[in-house]
Amino acid sequence: MPAPFRATDLPRWADPSVPTSSLDPQGASRRTFLRLGMVGGLALATGAYAGTAAASGRPGDPQLAWLVGDHHVHTRYSHDAKYDFDQLAKKGAQLGLDWMVFTEHSNHGHAAKGAAAEHEEIIAARARNPRQLIFQGLEWYIPAAEHGTVFAAPGPHEVELLREFERLWDGKLNGWAANLPENEERAVEALRWLAARKAEGHVDDVLMLANHPSRLGIDSPHEMRAWRDAAAGICIGMEGAPGAQGDADPAWVAYRGSTRAQRGEYSNAPRPDSFPGYPVESYRTFGGFDWMTATVGGLWDAMLAEGTLFSITSNSDNHRTIWDTWRDGDMPPGENFDSLGWKPSPVDTGTPQPGSDFWPGEFSRTHVGVTRHGYLDVMDGLRRGRVWVDHGHLVDGLDVRLVDAGGARGTGTTLGGRLSVERGTSVELMVKVRSAHRPNPHGLLPRLAHLDVIRGTVNGPSADRDTWRAPETRVVEQVDTSGRSGTYDLRIPLGRITESCYVRLRGSDGNRHGAGYLGASVDPTGPLPHDNNDGDPWADTWLYTNPIFIDVR
Repeated sequence: MPAPFRATDLPRWADPSVPTSSLDPQGASRRTFLRLGMVGGLALATGAYAGTAAASGRPGDPQLAWLVGDHHVHTRYSHDAKYDFDQLAKKGAQLGLDWMVFTEHSNHGHAAKGAAAEHEEIIAARARNPRQLIFQGLEWYIPAAEHGTVFAAPGPHEVELLREFERLWDGKLNGWAANLPENEERAVEALRWLAARKAEGHVDDVLMLANHPSRLGIDSPHEMRAWRDAAAGICIGMEGAPGAQGDADPAWVAYRGSTRAQRGEYSNAPRPDSFPGYPVESYRTFGGFDWMTATVGGLWDAMLAEGTLFSITSNSDNHRTIWDTWRDGDMPPGENFDSLGWKPSPVDTGTPQPGSDFWPGEFSRTHVGVTRHGYLDVMDGLRRGRVWVDHGHLVDGLDVRLVDAGGARGTGTTLGGRLSVERGTSVELMVKVRSAHRPNPHGLLPRLAHLDVIRGTVNGPSADRDTWRAPETRVVEQVDTSGRSGTYDLRIPLGRITESCYVRLRGSDGNRHGAGYLGASVDPTGPLPHDNNDGDPWADTWLYTNPIFIDVR
């Protein structure tokens, strides 16, 4: 079981015993946002957090604190990564991360030795970094498909579960990579196996998210729907944006040399086992985000239009950071990764080494709304879809509530939730934004130029499990925020609701956009792909929120 909650384990920005003067600018901003009534800050900070709306004096959903994290990070326990846990935990803490998941690649050496040795290091890292929630996970080679993050709540069986899952269900270790119906079914069986382990109390919780789903075109729509439906609450979503966002930074490309670098390392083309219904454009990122997420009316919307939550995240997928000078450690004579289960600690060369990633928290951030600070609370927030993501530290804070315009003031539902209304009820979005007020890690002060409201009709389960279109989803309003700074409120009326639907938000720095992939009538100012070797991530930043559903009764 996780260690009991203690006030001293709070993130520094939420702990009132830590003077504001000792916080970095990001931490000070988050505390200011908390004090402005955005979240139930004092209760969270004293360890007696009132996690219900009634306790906070407001009806509707609870007030939330937003913890920043990354669910896709590799260490030297992955065959293609190089860093020690403390290097990554320290960098993450410096960059404002409250939680992270170490997700090592499946390998025979990892399953046999690495995962257990890694677990001992994670326990020690947790003790050294009590304010940071550190999960152990696995990057699963999904049978017949791409990769996925699998991670469990800390407890006596967390590493046992991961090792058994890796041995029993990994597509790479078991030779199940081929695009065959029996392998697709094995992926579904694996998720049901995880659900059974949770149901029997072997672990307190376990989650799975699909990673870089468009990279190779092998995560078909029917597979993703099957994972979502395999076992309620296990496969909860996908990476809305992949890691490796530094791959096409022009300065880095010029230094190392390249011919076809793309953000996210999305530089592929259809291959024999790719889903034939995906267009060639889907193999590139749009504004750094996966095509499935970035296309208004695309696959993410097609899944949401069925009326079931499917979340998105953003993360570093950190293996090797751009401009970093460390190289792999030297293997002992006669040893290799599979014989050891890990690689020795890296060695500093003083010269930039190959890489395409940013440090955890440096560029990509996943914000999860919680009512308490703890491992199970982060997992609960992810499952509930209380999530928004941003690149480049585009804003310091965001809170979204969908409210019945005629109801009691303060009622409403936040991200991932459902608002039930009678037909013809007027609803509105209440959005609180805390603009970025300090330079990001690249030295730029980001500015949110606009927020887009995206709305789609809910029609129930699709008869065609391979459709990736949601033809009734489109951008319905764009709010100009270019002149706004500090903490400000937006009130966005959505009119009278006559059919069940969902709404989600998207915003950007306004530097680079144009007609969306499905046309300007659907998305007039959407993200765009970039040319090879010319994808400066810091000059093209976006944020996305999870949806809120409106159920008409």
